[in-house]
Amino acid sequence: MGVATMDELIALVAEKTGLSPELSQTAAETVLDFLKARLPEPLPRQIDAALGNSGTSSGEDAANKMVRSLFGKE
Repeated sequence: MGVATMDELIALVAEKTGLSPELSQTAAETVLDFLKARLPEPLPRQIDAALGNSGTSSGEDAANKMVRSLFGKE
């Protein structure tokens, strides 16, 4: 699987929870902000990279795998 985008994450949250796209976006952003605030560097940047929020990173695949596992897609 390629790099997930924020739109794909929001769609996955909506699918799994039945929330509206707007609430799914808020939920996804809240979880990501929570994780990025608590994870050691360079993981927050790798999460951003995995979701297409910055350039590619050597840890991009690991961060993408972590995010997918959080939502049961591992």
